[in-house]
Amino acid sequence: MKQKLIALDLDGTTLDAKSMLTNRTKLVLERAKQAGHIISIVTGRPYRISANYYDELHLKTPMINFNGALGHIPHHHWKKEYQKTFSREVVISLLENKSTLGIQVIAAEAKDTILIDQPQNFRSEFFPTAVSKQQLLTKDNLKNDPAAATLLINKENEATTATWIKENFGSEVEVGIWGGPAPIIELEPCGISKAFGLEYLAHSYQISRKNIIAFGDEHNDQEMIEYAGIGIAMKNGTDQIKSIADDITKFDNQHDGMADYLENYLQLAK
Repeated sequence: MKQKLIALDLDGTTLDAKSMLTNRTKLVLERAKQAGHIISIVTGRPYRISANYYDELHLKTPMINFNGALGHIPHHHWKKEYQKTFSREVVISLLENKSTLGIQVIAAEAKDTILIDQPQNFRSEFFPTAVSKQQLLTKDNLKNDPAAATLLINKENEATTATWIKENFGSEVEVGIWGGPAPIIELEPCGISKAFGLEYLAHSYQISRKNIIAFGDEHNDQEMIEYAGIGIAMKNGTDQIKSIADDITKFDNQHDGMADYLENYLQLAK
């Protein structure tokens, strides 16, 4: 079979409900690598909470973080590495209007840095619970433009805050609202999506779109699924993602849906 570039979202796709990689997922992806296919993680997660999955899968390929804003090869110097950013003034404005907008927590990140405005005793995988004084998100500490920002919002303010950001900074950032139970808004540089990162990978490997397979389940996977030659929505994916996908997995992420589909499509079963 012609070499494929396989783009994998993490949450709700490659990971199960406990944010773990199952044995079957690891086995199928290893067989895909051995068959000569290219496996790449394309995630909205920052590098700090995705590197462990990259290492567990023993990948050597580039990884895309922050929904396309960062492309790099972990643990290695890659001459094609890139990082897109937006103006720090966007985050400073959010800090200044935090109470009015109903924002509880703001985190601003780049590849190797995170600054966070964090309330006491807040717990979430996406927001670190222990930060140094230098990691406190303030106007003075935010010296560089970030690649991404993540906002925890009061549920009742979610839509109005997203609208406010678009009206004031729509030329600077892309605004995404998570579909899960937590009212989270994420920001990336304007024009950046997972498709941007996937296209960058495809050009780097000189692989045509028709030989790209992409798996996803949420709003931030839409452009990637549309760009890929074969865009696959997870059974547990949103109705919007399913409506634009070329196919849908038979099983959800809790039952190895991605691995099952890939094993059959690439004829990897032994």
